[in-house]
Amino acid sequence: MRELNYELKQLCLRNRDGSFATQYARERILTMVANQLHEMGFKDMRAMSLKPKHVQALVERWKAEGLSAGTIKNRMTELRWWAEKIAKQNVIFKNNDQYGIARRKYVTNVSKARELTTGELAKITDPYTALSLKLQAAFGLRREESIKIRPLSADKADRLALKASWTKGGRAREIPIRNAEQRQLLDAAKQFAKRGSLIPKTMTYKQQLNRFKAQCMAAGIQHVHGHRHQYAQQRYQELIGRACPTQGGPTWKQLSREQRQIDREARLTISAELGHSRIDIVAVYCGR
Repeated sequence: MRELNYELKQLCLRNRDGSFATQYARERILTMVANQLHEMGFKDMRAMSLKPKHVQALVERWKAEGLSAGTIKNRMTELRWWAEKIAKQNVIFKNNDQYGIARRKYVTNVSKARELTTGELAKITDPYTALSLKLQAAFGLRREESIKIRPLSADKADRLALKASWTKGGRAREIPIRNAEQRQLLDAAKQFAKRGSLIPKTMTYKQQLNRFKAQCMAAGIQHVHGHRHQYAQQRYQELIGRACPTQGGPTWKQLSREQRQIDREARLTISAELGHSRIDIVAVYCGR
């Protein structure tokens, strides 16, 4: 293993920031970055060797490869993480615009929601995966959260309390239990999992994640993140009493001043329930 690859791997092992999925993606991206730097002629690099010229060369390569703005920005995030860990934040511009990276278009007012159907669930043979999918749809959970959750511990009578160790970015949060269907599902999950999570005792998280993916693929279930979109759009309808823009409701420009204030309050609620720290991200789910 080349020195840079080894040192970046050790940097990731010593700094376990974020969820398991975030850590895995970061190590994978930084390994690719180390390989690409070597291919471009930057031989014998060490982790502390990072300089502006390396960043610029990587960006130019990625743009030449025709990668999307989103992909490049994700990679830039990990480069900044690397720079921060070696106390060389200044080698990378804070603004991606200075590298000529196009702005990512988040909001299209086109719905990306997906509904979990009984037909799809009938094709799932693993009961752990089936419950995880149901919890995603009912509570807007991320995939990792729906696998790591301990239903008995999370049940607080009128709300679902997610621990930091289950969530992206380590942000604990609470989601209201609003209807009988959610209550019945949570009770069923508690009875199934007992005091444990939705990971079999004989398996690791990674093993169950791989089984989850395989089960979804076999059942024809794609883009499970769409369950969160569905949840957000349903919550908007409940909180405001009308459809959100991605479901054909009025856009921000069409609202009165009073309606805009109500809209903002609803989005703050939805943002908190989804586990986001920014209200603007709700536009990805509900439109603007």
